[in-house]
Amino acid sequence: MPSRRHFLAGSAAAAAGLAALPQLVAPAPASAAESATPPHLVVILADDLGYGDLGAYGQKLITTPHIDRLAAEGLRFTDAYSAAAVCAPSRAALLTGLHTGHAAVRANPAAGGQGSLAAGDTTFAEVLRARGYRTGLFGKWGFGPEAADQPSHPGARGFEEFYGYIDHSHAHQYRPAYLWHNDTKETLPTGTYAPDAIAARALDFIDTHAAGPDPFLLLLAPNLPHAPSEIPDVGAYAARSWTQANKAHAAQISLLDAQVGAVVDRLRARGIAQRTVVLVASDNGPHEEGGVDPDLFDANGPLRGYKRNLYEGGVRVPLIAWSPGRIAPGTTSARPTPLYDLLPTLAELATAPAPADIDGLSAAPVLNGAPALAPLHGHLYWYRDEQGVTGRANTQDAGRAKQVAEAIRKDRWKAVRFAPGRDRTVVDSAWAFELYDLAVDPGEKNDVAAGNPSVVASLTTLLRASWSDTYVRRPWGLTAVADPSASTLTTTVSNGGARPWPDVRVTLPLPAGWTATPTGPVTTASLAPGQALTTTWRVSAPSSAPAVLTPQATTSAPARFTAATRFTPLPAPPTKDSHLSDLPWVSATNGWGPVEIDRSNGKQAAGDGTPIAFGGVTHAKGLGVHAPSEIVYHLGGRASRFTALVGIDDFSTNQSPAGATRAIVRADGRTLLTTATLTGATGPTAIDLDVSGVRLLHLVVEDANARSSFDHTSWARPYVTLA
Repeated sequence: MPSRRHFLAGSAAAAAGLAALPQLVAPAPASAAESATPPHLVVILADDLGYGDLGAYGQKLITTPHIDRLAAEGLRFTDAYSAAAVCAPSRAALLTGLHTGHAAVRANPAAGGQGSLAAGDTTFAEVLRARGYRTGLFGKWGFGPEAADQPSHPGARGFEEFYGYIDHSHAHQYRPAYLWHNDTKETLPTGTYAPDAIAARALDFIDTHAAGPDPFLLLLAPNLPHAPSEIPDVGAYAARSWTQANKAHAAQISLLDAQVGAVVDRLRARGIAQRTVVLVASDNGPHEEGGVDPDLFDANGPLRGYKRNLYEGGVRVPLIAWSPGRIAPGTTSARPTPLYDLLPTLAELATAPAPADIDGLSAAPVLNGAPALAPLHGHLYWYRDEQGVTGRANTQDAGRAKQVAEAIRKDRWKAVRFAPGRDRTVVDSAWAFELYDLAVDPGEKNDVAAGNPSVVASLTTLLRASWSDTYVRRPWGLTAVADPSASTLTTTVSNGGARPWPDVRVTLPLPAGWTATPTGPVTTASLAPGQALTTTWRVSAPSSAPAVLTPQATTSAPARFTAATRFTPLPAPPTKDSHLSDLPWVSATNGWGPVEIDRSNGKQAAGDGTPIAFGGVTHAKGLGVHAPSEIVYHLGGRASRFTALVGIDDFSTNQSPAGATRAIVRADGRTLLTTATLTGATGPTAIDLDVSGVRLLHLVVEDANARSSFDHTSWARPYVTLA
């Protein structure tokens, strides 16, 4: 396992430049077996690395020999773009293949809370997992909430191994108290420099999977060189006459370069370089925070703008592709290539089934030596709603850094427009529109909007068409929904791709003692785009202990999907006459007493049923609820009679006489009783119902006066008598 000294030694050696590296030679062709096997895929994503921050893109002061060598041995994109000018929306778009007019996360947290990915936001990791890839993410995730077992967690979005930061702001700490490993916070030794720990885990991932039968996807996303400019050793830059912030910033970039070199060295050492594609990119343009001077380093090269700007310097980024035997040395591509092309590109390289409802287009033909076959975008789109302000970026925006902005590139034309405030729905005439001809003015110095009204009009139409308030995704892959109350699990295989999926089959592996019977088809010869195969399974378990069920769907495409789902079997039905407070519930919403599980009320132990008083008479073993509420019990067809008193109790009436509710008793979907309106003044309603043969008993309370604040309703002595 390499140490920080190993990485920094590489940074120090960088001062010698490319002259110290071995001469470049054409790679040996891949063997037939290697050509038939999907390649390993490595994506290295820098944080705030500018277009001009690498030697391969013109950098003179910061040494980056390892990345420069990859560019010399591989492919350098000259017109690659991040999907946004700040990291959260950029990374969401990169992962999901959607530009910022459609992506789930369209702004940094400062502009409206921590962004999250939902269950339907398919990432390239999920796509590659379906193809059998082992997937690992090491570094910055940047989407909340910072918790395990939720849809936005990396593990739920396709990464079977994760080590790093979940939360966007947590990733600003270079010496954090902890990092996440999968679903667990791991405490770090005091003083641990996180980029070193993250890079070491990434190399371990390569070691683990290099000899395995499955290809792997590695996403290495260090927080280098994001502010603050913190690093244990400024290395080769110690003698420079720069500020400490600038020295440390340069050393961070050289450390990033050394980490890239260590990854490539490990691929070579494991003998898998020939069957690996490595991509190196950045999430947006260069930052100017924490005292860093991007102009000292010419960090945006010949381009205008910085991080937070939608001018080229804020969104045009380095993109280098390296793959011996696949990519010819010393090649370049001027194809406008946004990083939301990554999902379809990786999918094509892996022959994986990708979603069709994305904005990205595959650049795989460019990597495979056939650039003429690569589809081209009709236009590229960017959206910016950013409340962070830095001096240089605000100057470039003429003081409009906090105003909503959009940008578009179509062929040679680049437009940037600013809303008068933060409302993007204002009429087009209220926007300040700028137009640049990138063919002759890549630095965006001359606004030519006034001389090209027809171009302005057509681009304005495209800008409007590129935005959707809500972008509804087509279902893709396998989903599973458990309904323990019905003892069922419903699986759905959805072909959200562009081609038919042949020979689809769904299976449901089970723990020992469990059984599951499908009530519908589990196979289909072909699943056309837009179609789904839905199957409901009747599940039986030997006890009420929960388990994680993992249905699987396979196709001969080939592809394999899984959908791990927690299933809690029904509790055992009563074996004797019982108060409901003595029985386990199937589910409980908005209750206290024995069913105190509503998060708004806490989870306090309640003892043996809460006492309930009506008109000064106290009844034991009650159930207290709010409105709306529902408590479900499993009777299993064994009971014959249900009795109770239900009403707004004395305690609640004394708090306020404003409460008004209705109580409803349902049995297996049938309504057995609906009371008249209950208030403190009306007193309780007595219930005596025949529940013979009833499997599930639902006790429901509804608000009756559109004022739920004082609707504290109680079921006194609820009791079932067995048949």
